[in-house]
Amino acid sequence: MSHAGPLVATLVVALTLAFALGFAARLLRLPPLLGYIAAGIAVGPHTPGFVADPAVTAALAEIGVALLLFAVGLQFHARDLLAVWRVALPGALAQITAGTLLGAAAGAAGLGLDWGPALVFGLALAISSTAVSTRALEEKGRLSGEAGRIALGWLVVQDLVVVLALVLLPVLAGVGAAEDLGTKLATTAVELTAFLVAMALGGRVVLPRLLAVVAATGSRELFTLAVIVIALGTAFGSSAVFGVSPALGAFFAGVLLGESPLGHQAAAETVPLQRVFVALFFVSVGVLVDPAAMVAMPGASLATLAAVMLGTGGAILALLLLLRVPVPAAATVAGAMTQIGEFSFLLGALAIGAGVLPEAARGPILAAATLTILATPLMQVLADRLALRIEGTRRMRAWLARRGRARLSHPPAQGLDGHAILVGHGRVGRVVATALRRHAVPYVVIETDHRMAEALRAEGVPVVWGDATRIEVLKAARPEAARLIVLGMPDAAGCRRVLDMARAANPAIIAAARAHDEEEAAFLEREDGMGLVVMGEREIALGMADFAMTRLGVPAEEALRTVEGLRSGAAGR
Repeated sequence: MSHAGPLVATLVVALTLAFALGFAARLLRLPPLLGYIAAGIAVGPHTPGFVADPAVTAALAEIGVALLLFAVGLQFHARDLLAVWRVALPGALAQITAGTLLGAAAGAAGLGLDWGPALVFGLALAISSTAVSTRALEEKGRLSGEAGRIALGWLVVQDLVVVLALVLLPVLAGVGAAEDLGTKLATTAVELTAFLVAMALGGRVVLPRLLAVVAATGSRELFTLAVIVIALGTAFGSSAVFGVSPALGAFFAGVLLGESPLGHQAAAETVPLQRVFVALFFVSVGVLVDPAAMVAMPGASLATLAAVMLGTGGAILALLLLLRVPVPAAATVAGAMTQIGEFSFLLGALAIGAGVLPEAARGPILAAATLTILATPLMQVLADRLALRIEGTRRMRAWLARRGRARLSHPPAQGLDGHAILVGHGRVGRVVATALRRHAVPYVVIETDHRMAEALRAEGVPVVWGDATRIEVLKAARPEAARLIVLGMPDAAGCRRVLDMARAANPAIIAAARAHDEEEAAFLEREDGMGLVVMGEREIALGMADFAMTRLGVPAEEALRTVEGLRSGAAGR
């Protein structure tokens, strides 16, 4: 007789299949999340063999999303989110409106819904998946940049709209009186305000002091346990007390705790557990997939998919461009957020349970969610390429030039000749700048962060504030007189755009760029004028190989030749 309960059986089988199929996907150069979803389909109720407990899987997935958002929040400061509210708030509200109307039209045409249910159906198609979007940005190394800040602000607004939608559902279902709607909305507003106040006080005062007390004990186990308790306790306490989603509660706890000196260590402690449970989130998506339901109404499913692609991805890109967000950042946000997920499942399931939507609506929602999640990596690649095409059009170049002249913060650098241009003064650019300064090599920095640009300017560093992908901003750094350009940008498409403009002004300029994975490295290394592409893991391995060889008696010149051979061999693959 088996002694394993549904929790143990579900956890073991789901993780085993997630590992096996995720590993297979990686061998095929596909994102592991495709393997995780395939594992969920394999253990789901609609395929033969072992069937995972759906309640257990959903609970484990919710823990994973909370831990993921807590870790993401730890990487940000409150001022980072406040800096993008003027873009995220109006943009997200406009996108949700457009997405809801397109989704409602799809529901009316494909399912024959009346206007009330159609709007609920449309809203379920207008909310991006927080877990998928943040994971996609993180894997591409773009979560900490401008695109990541905008995306997170956008997702927070979407989450708050979902909270209000859940208040409206009973009224639409006819189980609540319409005259009670004002009272319910007022109660919800009070709860959200109380939540924000509690997060501000607890996150800035109580949580850092609690972690400091635990850290003073010197016990790593207790510190790790304290971080997990804070993440999950805040997530589910916020849900139970204030009615917000666990993910939103965990995210704000992470944002505020990240202000403390212990924030980095707290982030490190959550990473292993977060990765395991996030894999289970994608497994839970696969468990929900019913191939028969997805193909039962092909017309409605295709209309739903089109509504998501246009009402989320297309609307986000168009709105960000109208809000004067740089094209590469706008494309990055749109590519990462062109999908629906956990909140769409929640809204759809509750609306079906309340009788607002028919059971037939479940299939198209699941079809759109599954297909868009699977297509997220492809959408990111297409978005990057679209950004290059958009910027290459004559009208867009003229528009960018006008915006560049209007937004240029500092006058062009004067008196520089034979200098280096450092695009970005983050972890990469800061080290390069220090090295150049020690040898009195002239350089100018292009920085998108206004506070950073002002701080550098106060130190006497030649700096241009703005987006280097805008021709007028790059011109201010005088690329025609520069000898070298160091591209510390987080995306390969942006690097390519800047390099093309720099080489148009100065064909002899030499470039160095960073890459986050082999695909980006290969993409950049094919560019003319690229002298060096640095990928973190590869350079760490080469540095350690060089150290090992020289310490074991290999002559320095031979070791250098070996390292260069390995580097060129890796580049050629």
